[in-house]
Amino acid sequence: MEKPAPAATRKARHLRVPVLPAEEAQIKRLAAAAGLPVAAYLRKVGLGYRLPGILDHRRVEELARINGDLGRLGGLLKLWLTNDERTAAFGEATIRAVLAKIADTQDEMHAVMRAVVLPHGGAQFSC
Repeated sequence: MEKPAPAATRKARHLRVPVLPAEEAQIKRLAAAAGLPVAAYLRKVGLGYRLPGILDHRRVEELARINGDLGRLGGLLKLWLTNDERTAAFGEATIRAVLAKIADTQDEMHAVMRAVVLPHGGAQFSC
């Protein structure tokens, strides 16, 4: 009688990949950023899988704060545009300052969004 072939497991084979200390540190950082152990990270990258992104919760909270700021600034602008009596004392300089603050806040939001979407400063993988 023939023996059945043993089931293949991940522990059946190991690949040894020599790396420089700086490369090891970068691989470990990238694996941590992906929320994976180094072995799982290397296996997925080596097999061509797309790694799921992990949002930085601190940055998501920052985006929520910035969004709230934009909402409040927009509310002030809306009051002025509807000629609400509470804004009768607002001059053109105040309105321009609000508009400038809205533009600055939008720039801040875009910077945070780029940091979330392009982790590691937008660095690309290279060999």
